[in-house]
Amino acid sequence: MTSALIVIDVQNDFCPGGALAVSHGDGIVAPINAMMAGFNLCVLTQDWHPKDHASFASNHAGAADFSMTTMTYGPQVLWPDHCVQSTDGAAFHPMLDLTSADLILRKGKNSAIDSYSAFFENDRKTTTGLAGYLHARAVERVVLVGLATDYCVAYSAVDAATLGFQVQVDLRACCSINLAGSLTKAMTQMQQAGVEFKE
Repeated sequence: MTSALIVIDVQNDFCPGGALAVSHGDGIVAPINAMMAGFNLCVLTQDWHPKDHASFASNHAGAADFSMTTMTYGPQVLWPDHCVQSTDGAAFHPMLDLTSADLILRKGKNSAIDSYSAFFENDRKTTTGLAGYLHARAVERVVLVGLATDYCVAYSAVDAATLGFQVQVDLRACCSINLAGSLTKAMTQMQQAGVEFKE
């Protein structure tokens, strides 16, 4: 069975010292690097936001970081500015092995729509093209790792399962934000979608 490792958003802004740091986020880099050789394909995703992105609290007058708003596609967390295109914060962690990547997929480029999933933007209609790429490469099974477990990893995992892939999330190489119970909610959603976990 052809398998792909999908490495979600291991970028400077999601690691300690970054604009939207996940606690111990840099601790998963070495385990991810060690895993890469065991897969037929390796895909890296990269948040790549314009400065005027609608998910940034700074682009909403008076809005606080981590507050909620409603977009045309539904509820949206307003995040601190992060992973702005061509900034150091948007760059991959310097120790992440980029030489093993078969594909680097940039997401969140549309200023009007956030994009947690590697497969769909948050309107749940606009595709990133990743599913088509994986199908063209005869991938049947995907393993997801990266940042953060309860947002971009979980959304990607649920979408992959919905699209018919066998899906595993390797929790040993993930870290979560856990914003207002988001980790418990995400784990439940992944389990309901048939995602397997490795701990």
